[in-house]
Amino acid sequence: MNVNNIHPNLSGLEQLQAMLANGNGAPIGETLKFRLVEIDDGHAVFEAEPGPHAYNPIGSIHGGFAATLLDSACGCAVHSKLRADQIYTTLELKTAYHRGMTAETGTVRAIGSVVTMGRRTAFAEARLVDGNDRLLASATSTLLVMDRQS
Repeated sequence: MNVNNIHPNLSGLEQLQAMLANGNGAPIGETLKFRLVEIDDGHAVFEAEPGPHAYNPIGSIHGGFAATLLDSACGCAVHSKLRADQIYTTLELKTAYHRGMTAETGTVRAIGSVVTMGRRTAFAEARLVDGNDRLLASATSTLLVMDRQS
């Protein structure tokens, strides 16, 4: 499901609010078992339950799971600032891993916010925390903002 095609005449924030209200999400959320739980202007929060579906060969949650959550939080924070005629893509994601995760970690939250929003470039950051607000991973992101092609 491409949220940009669901409500093409709505702002990015309105698109994400509609998606959240309808309980919809992107297919990657179904695959990795994460969901958007909060959206506001320049702010996005995702929740997930780390589990065996995201394990790596050494018996812990794969770093790509955390990176995907952080990328989603940064991206949707920026998406919430877009006009109806704009789209975006991630140019760079720098991720730092602070604490490992396992299936016993419990629910985690990726909290993203826009740092600066330019005409063509946006900068965002996100933190991945556990239920005790311990930092598991963090990221900074650079995103390209483009006009939607009709």
